[in-house]
Amino acid sequence: MSTREFHSHGRVLASHRSGRDDGPAFVLVHGIGMGHGYWSPLADELGTLGPVHSIDLPGFGDAPEPDEPLDMAGSGELLAEFIDVTGLRDVVLIGHSMGTEVATEAAVARPDLLDALVLIAPTVNDAERSIGMQTLRMLQDLWSPHPMVLWYGLVYYVKAGPRWYLKKLRTMMAHRVEERYPFVRTPTLVIRGQHDPVAPRDWVERVAAAIPGAVAAEVPGRGHETMITGHREVAAQIRALIRAAV
Repeated sequence: MSTREFHSHGRVLASHRSGRDDGPAFVLVHGIGMGHGYWSPLADELGTLGPVHSIDLPGFGDAPEPDEPLDMAGSGELLAEFIDVTGLRDVVLIGHSMGTEVATEAAVARPDLLDALVLIAPTVNDAERSIGMQTLRMLQDLWSPHPMVLWYGLVYYVKAGPRWYLKKLRTMMAHRVEERYPFVRTPTLVIRGQHDPVAPRDWVERVAAAIPGAVAAEVPGRGHETMITGHREVAAQIRALIRAAV
C-alpha cells in the first residue's frame, strides 16, 4: 500500500492506494470518526478488480485536522477535486455512513467523474436527526460481537478525539442529504446490513427510491459495519453494479 496527501485550500486529504494497476478505480470514503483501515477487508476484495484508493478525510485517520470542518458539500467538492486532479478513470465511488453524504455531494457536483456510486448504510435517517440519537445508534453498533468492528471503532474514534468528532457530527446533522438524492445521475447501489440500527430498512428504501434508477440491497445477518463483516457479499453486489453500468 502507498500513501499520498492531497492538498487543497489548506485542507489535506490522505489517500491509501492498494490493488492492481488496471481496471476500474475504487474510491472508498469512511464514516464519521473512522479512517481508511476499516476498509481493508473490502479493499482486498476490490483490489482484485482494480486500484483502490481508501481515503482519510481531513481530521480523520492520517489526515491532519484543520481549524474548522468542511460541511458535507465542501467535503464532496474536495473529494471530487481529488478524483479529477489525480486523473482517476472508470471511478466507482463508495461511501459508508457519513461517507455516503460526502459521496452523494461529489456525485451531484461532478457526475462526469463517476461510473458508479455505492452508498453503504447511508446517514442521516431523517426520523432520528439529532446528535443524541445518532450517537446512541453508533454506540449500539460499535458494541458488535465481531472483534474487528470494536477494534477499528476504538482506534479511530480515539485518534479523531471527541472535540473533532462533535464538530464534524454537527455538519452531518445539518446536512439535508435527502434533498440531494434526486440530483444524482450516476448508477447507484444502496446497501444496508439486516441488523443495522443506524440505517433502518424503511430509510434505506426511501433513499433508493429518491435516486433515479438506484437499486437497494440488504446483507443478511450484518449491522452498520457490513462492509467489514460482510465484505464478500458487499463486493459481489458491487461487481453486479459494475456489470450493469457498463
